[in-house]
Amino acid sequence: MKNNHNHLGAIPKVGIRPVIDARLGGIRESLEQTTMAMAQRVADFLSANLKNYNGTNVECVIADTTIGRVPEAQKCEEKFLREGVGLSITVTSCWCYGTETIDMNPTRPKAIWGFNGTERPGAVYLAAALAGHAQKGVPAFSIYGKEVQDSDDENIPEDVQKLLLKFTKAGLAVAMMNGKSYLSIGSVSMGIAGSIISEDFFQNYLGMRNEYVDMSEVNRRLQHNIFDPEEFKKALKWTKEHCEEGKNYNAKDLQKSRERMDEEWETVVKMTLISRDLMIGNPKLAALGFGEEALGHGAIAAGFQGQRQWNDYMPNGDFMEAILNSSFDWSGIRPPYMMATENDSLNGISMLFGYLLTNQAQMFSDVRTFWSPTSIERVTGHKLQGKAANGIIHLINSGSSTLDGTGQQEKNGKPAMKPYWEISEQEAEKCLEATDWPPAMYEYFGGGGYSSHFVTKGEMPVTMCRINVVKGLGPVMQIVEGWTVALPEEVHKTLDERTNPTWPTTWFAPKLNNDQAFKDVYSVMNNWGANHGAFSYGHFGDEIITLCSMLRIPVNMHNVEPERIFRPKDWASFGMDQEAADYRACENYGPIY
Repeated sequence: MKNNHNHLGAIPKVGIRPVIDARLGGIRESLEQTTMAMAQRVADFLSANLKNYNGTNVECVIADTTIGRVPEAQKCEEKFLREGVGLSITVTSCWCYGTETIDMNPTRPKAIWGFNGTERPGAVYLAAALAGHAQKGVPAFSIYGKEVQDSDDENIPEDVQKLLLKFTKAGLAVAMMNGKSYLSIGSVSMGIAGSIISEDFFQNYLGMRNEYVDMSEVNRRLQHNIFDPEEFKKALKWTKEHCEEGKNYNAKDLQKSRERMDEEWETVVKMTLISRDLMIGNPKLAALGFGEEALGHGAIAAGFQGQRQWNDYMPNGDFMEAILNSSFDWSGIRPPYMMATENDSLNGISMLFGYLLTNQAQMFSDVRTFWSPTSIERVTGHKLQGKAANGIIHLINSGSSTLDGTGQQEKNGKPAMKPYWEISEQEAEKCLEATDWPPAMYEYFGGGGYSSHFVTKGEMPVTMCRINVVKGLGPVMQIVEGWTVALPEEVHKTLDERTNPTWPTTWFAPKLNNDQAFKDVYSVMNNWGANHGAFSYGHFGDEIITLCSMLRIPVNMHNVEPERIFRPKDWASFGMDQEAADYRACENYGPIY
């Protein structure tokens, strides 16, 4: 069963702006049909190749007329505001009046595709319009095909297609975040700086609200049964059938009675319902007499503090976080919810970036340990080979590891993580079967609970990212593409049991190059800016870079090949070193909101 949730509210649309040479008396009339057809081709291409987070096709809105002068640009803007357009793509195959026809909305991501043909100078308009954007301080992306096309060529070249998709994915992510909330359930966890909420970051860079509830609100809802009792029965039954309790690693004298452990299962299931309801609301609560609670907080992402004020006496949030972050539960296969463990809002937003770009569930992990080939051979006698030959990083965390991260889903017969609408019932079942739930280690979690435990399958391409905030500089992004690694079972067990054996593990081999931070695996680990990272399936670091440029967040570390990087044309005005130019451009323009 698949659920077509729309829990994040209205989905933004892509605006297509067909611009044209305004000169009447033969020129404009001869170009009307060609220009509108170009706009329609772009709209059809995007709608056929991109989906929103809930599996629906991306929707495009085309201006009612071609745009040759300011009044037509204004009418287009009125339509875009009315229709909920979140980003715009201007298209033309001819010369047009530059600053009279550009999209001047300061917070809307925008791109221009200037047709590379010689009959009419669409590329000349592209250059003139982009110069206007730079001069006015409204950055725009340049899309220009490498090969010259004939004027009657109705194909969208492959290189143009790639840029259209990259721009649109990132632009939709910007628009999806605008106006939504990040919900902090609790406050600062164990001094982790990411759980110190930076409202300036959320409001100025993401256009998001910050919402807060104390963890006592979760306790209140537990004590007063403020959740759907019918859904709880269904959820508990599903949990008992699909979530196998794992090995209890606690000392015998610390272990709890079966009755107490069963109570903890009931509590963690209730916590899952309550946290979801806090994020997005639940109309069922209104029928139970809880009208205010039924509203939720309009949260596109959230974090649960847990440690230590909650976990010292109540079951931890591990089950709740893992299930919410997965693409399936007792309601069937559905979109994941972004829930950060330890209320690490910066990792939660990193998860959100990955989710909005890929529509896939996201893993939350500690970037725990660098294992060199020498260290592994010393401890296990095993010699690393293949992608792991230069060493691996142990990614492991008790909480927000989505069960999609088991790697039990497949693409072309290989392990993968997929958008929820592509996941089969059998794949969801395999993810659950690959996971057990050991009782929490009571030395960490005095209140008990259950942690997900699995090992990620190897050979998955993945991208890990993390936003950090630096005083005086602001937010910066770091990105590393690489692969998951499968170790022989005994080798994995030996390494895994040196840390907490009740948590999910991913062995990660970064992609290396000659850059200082990527010259070896040790350097990747040594340059990582925090204790957490978020990752998902695929190499999409280039898409994160495009998104960050829209939000004016500089990228301080990445291993994406230069030819894949796509930023606004204005960035070329800030110097020939791509990354230094990125910093200068982001500082010059400042946060988008």
